[in-house]
Amino acid sequence: MVDPDPLAGVSVFVAAARAGSFTLAAERLGLTKSAVGKAIARLEARLGIALFNRSTRMTRLTADGEAYLAACAGAIDEVTAAQAALVSSGATLSGRIHIDMPVAFGRQVLLPILAHIADKHPALAFDLTFTDATSHLLQDDVDLAVRFGAMRDSAQLIARHLATQERVICASPAYLARAGTPRDVAAVAAHRCIVGTAKGPPMTWSLHDAGGDRRLTPPGTHRLSDGAAMVDAAISGLGLVQLPLPLVRAAMAEGRLMTVLDGLSAPVEVHLVWPRKSQLLQRVRHVIDQLVAAASRGILD
Repeated sequence: MVDPDPLAGVSVFVAAARAGSFTLAAERLGLTKSAVGKAIARLEARLGIALFNRSTRMTRLTADGEAYLAACAGAIDEVTAAQAALVSSGATLSGRIHIDMPVAFGRQVLLPILAHIADKHPALAFDLTFTDATSHLLQDDVDLAVRFGAMRDSAQLIARHLATQERVICASPAYLARAGTPRDVAAVAAHRCIVGTAKGPPMTWSLHDAGGDRRLTPPGTHRLSDGAAMVDAAISGLGLVQLPLPLVRAAMAEGRLMTVLDGLSAPVEVHLVWPRKSQLLQRVRHVIDQLVAAASRGILD
């Protein structure tokens, strides 16, 4: 007997598999957790296999579930993309997008751009996470992420270069008056410095001189887990810090920070990253295009 609806429950299964939680999938689909569970149970009964290993703490795909997800996810993305392509390019975008970004850069530079997009498309909703720790896009269900530094080749991710930002080493006038201004890199060893953490901003400084690019490990007097806090710490006089110029430009213009060792900092690359799919949702593609356009106008430099 031919199944009257071979796709019944498939979209619910894909959503649950990607979310890693029936509860989270229900929220994203606008269903109850019970409805999600029943849809997947009916699908499992029809297929004659178990798709999930369920426990009180977590829901994981079985080996058969992993194979079925690989077969279904691409088809779902193709159908979704085809539906999006039928919608007029001038239509209002809708749906939810999860974007992960560094704390200070996200708040100061990216948030105003995203707010403008949301103003133009009221039916568009954002989940914005601000962290300087590197999240796993596939595990954390992130649609887009902004990352600093060189990107490794990956079969699962696509990276788009957005900007190249100048970095500076700076400190507050009060700190420099108290500790003195370093005249060369060797003098940094005698200073108090603000660095990142193992899972946050870099703990080393990137330098470029006649010898090429190199790393410097300054004294880790103060270790902070996000860039915004590092800016505030430097303004408060806690020591020298190396940061991308956009994060400290305003403080420098106001005289709250002063640069030292000018011309020695290597620039940093900024990338937009997203999971590799056969087709992107229209709303995700629109945000990518808007961020790339902003970068082309120098807004992200």
